[in-house]
Amino acid sequence: MAQVQHLEHQPQRTCIGCRQKGSRSELLRLVADGSGSSAVLVDERRRMAGRGAWLHPSEKCLALAVKRRAFGRALNGATGTADVERRLAAGTNAVDTPVAAAKTVQPESGSEN
Repeated sequence: MAQVQHLEHQPQRTCIGCRQKGSRSELLRLVADGSGSSAVLVDERRRMAGRGAWLHPSEKCLALAVKRRAFGRALNGATGTADVERRLAAGTNAVDTPVAAAKTVQPESGSEN
């Protein structure tokens, strides 16, 4: 019974494309590239620094987000969606592959070496 209650209390996020709410596990987290470019990166591990935006992993939601100019509003001017398009083209089963793992700001262990 406790496990059923745990599933009901998963964090909810709103897709910037379709504006529908969904659980964190079914949406992609997106962040702006912090190196001064306007690129939007897919945060596969959901640990990158900075403000995040959430998107359903579908072409439809991506098209709606681009049409509504939602990336620029949600991520402070970031509009380059090439990384998001590549991720969606790779398929929805790529959630477990650490594509953006090399771009994390801090090491997972917290050590500096």
